[in-house]
Amino acid sequence: MSVTTIQQLTKMTIIPCFSLHRKLASFHHAVGAVRWRSRYRPAPLLTAAPARALIDEQITIKARFLPPHCPVTVCARMHSEDGDLWEAFAHYNTNADGTVNLTRDHSLGGSYLGCEPMGLFWGLQPAPGAREGLRLRKKNVETPYVVHTSLLEGHVSPSEGGSTELAAVTTERWYKAPGVKRIEICQNGIVGTLFLPPGPGPFPAMLDLWGMGGGLVEYRSALFASRGYASLSLAYIGHKELPGPQNRINVGASYFELAFNLLRDHHQVCADRVGIIGLSFGVYLTLRIATQSSAKPSCLICINGPVGSTIKLSNADGRTENFEGDQKYWTYDDQGHVSFRDVSLPANLAPESKVKIEKLACPLMYIVGEDDLSASSIENANLIEETLRVADKSQLFTRLSYPGAGHLIEPPYSPNSRVSLWSVKPKKLMTLWGGHLAPHAAAQEDAWKQILDFMEKHLRR
Repeated sequence: MSVTTIQQLTKMTIIPCFSLHRKLASFHHAVGAVRWRSRYRPAPLLTAAPARALIDEQITIKARFLPPHCPVTVCARMHSEDGDLWEAFAHYNTNADGTVNLTRDHSLGGSYLGCEPMGLFWGLQPAPGAREGLRLRKKNVETPYVVHTSLLEGHVSPSEGGSTELAAVTTERWYKAPGVKRIEICQNGIVGTLFLPPGPGPFPAMLDLWGMGGGLVEYRSALFASRGYASLSLAYIGHKELPGPQNRINVGASYFELAFNLLRDHHQVCADRVGIIGLSFGVYLTLRIATQSSAKPSCLICINGPVGSTIKLSNADGRTENFEGDQKYWTYDDQGHVSFRDVSLPANLAPESKVKIEKLACPLMYIVGEDDLSASSIENANLIEETLRVADKSQLFTRLSYPGAGHLIEPPYSPNSRVSLWSVKPKKLMTLWGGHLAPHAAAQEDAWKQILDFMEKHLRR
């Protein structure tokens, strides 16, 4: 076959083929059949990096291979350990290059507005139809939160259903890093959980005290250990291994001193580098340990709590009567939700329970949520600051104050519950914590950084 003949045959086969492609492309463009998936554009892709991270680490979420200037919704969903569905979503318009980047682009609607790289995480709220009064708290730190993030066509509300999922990705959010040891403590009457960072140590350490919600709360201690600090989360009320009844504190001052010493004397802990952190009623306990015992902490971190006991003491050792016993200062909103804020006003605290702040001998950071509806944090911070000023100890005091933040200032990117179920018996009770989603989230992010910096300064030296 001659070269001329081959060229003629080649033209005969190729030219109609190109012509057919042009006609198909024109057809698809006209009817919009390949707007999202097309042989000329890769399928939409949603990525999250890192896919496995600690709860306080940022995740970068990006969508690619989308048409330019088109509306999309990014939605995050996860189930709590109790099986309740939590969700957050945000509306975006793709850029000229067909991408969305949550670290760069602004949400136009949904659970949050503006550029919020982690809004899908701190914006999580119970899905429509969920049980009343939910609060998201990690119980088992050995497992992660698993978050399913999806990319939906158009500006939609995921709960309405019927939206097209274009792409999806799954991320894991951990409180406990690989190699962190979790050790249950039940000795000499002490009930708690000790977390140790990887390696032989010795490590600086934190004694971790929560509030009157009771039980044993481990996730902050697990995160401290993931950041290089040994941490003992201590139970002191509402735990089956402690003396009952569970609605009162049945352990005295010696219990907390023993717990501090147990942590300090551990062979993997630096004995002269132990701090204490307390939230809510844990603030009172933190201050009491530091000023009224032989413990000598290196620093204190107090979050939204009082300088005295908000429960009537049954003896001078710090044991209390029933939590529900004295309701004189409880207040209610128009929906019947209770606020404990006035209970902790310095003027309403029993004088014999108030801590002698002037005896403080170590640095103290006090964190205030200015929209706290569960404790009079501003007033207590003012009292501490003034007392230390009069005692010529102002250099020991650091105050962080956050407008719009509520009572529950926790590790960053955790969703806030403004109100949640407090108790079922003897009657159902919903309590107000305060805080608005975006400013509370900003407070948690900044406060956590400040907490770690404060610990670095005073515990690592």
